[in-house]
Amino acid sequence: MQDDILYEHFTPREALKFAAKLKLGHLTDEEIERKIDELIEQLSLKGAQHTTIGGVMNKTISGGERKRTAIGVELITDPSLLLLDEPTSGLDSFKAL
Repeated sequence: MQDDILYEHFTPREALKFAAKLKLGHLTDEEIERKIDELIEQLSLKGAQHTTIGGVMNKTISGGERKRTAIGVELITDPSLLLLDEPTSGLDSFKAL
């Protein structure tokens, strides 16, 4: 089974903030918050940003929101190249779009 590795008790916003604090220690808190706000907007996570991610036994956000959160964790550093292996697997065509 393919599954995104995210902390179940985090919200998407907290997951992005955790990744940013680990990877972008040179930025101020205001800069980090601005990056998080931009990513949440770009990844259409505004409605789910304060909902816990959940896990196998406790599903809270949708599969698409979970995948977009995992992608956001990688995008937080503004990589010049990002390789995604089947980022839409397991999603219906509407959510994949």
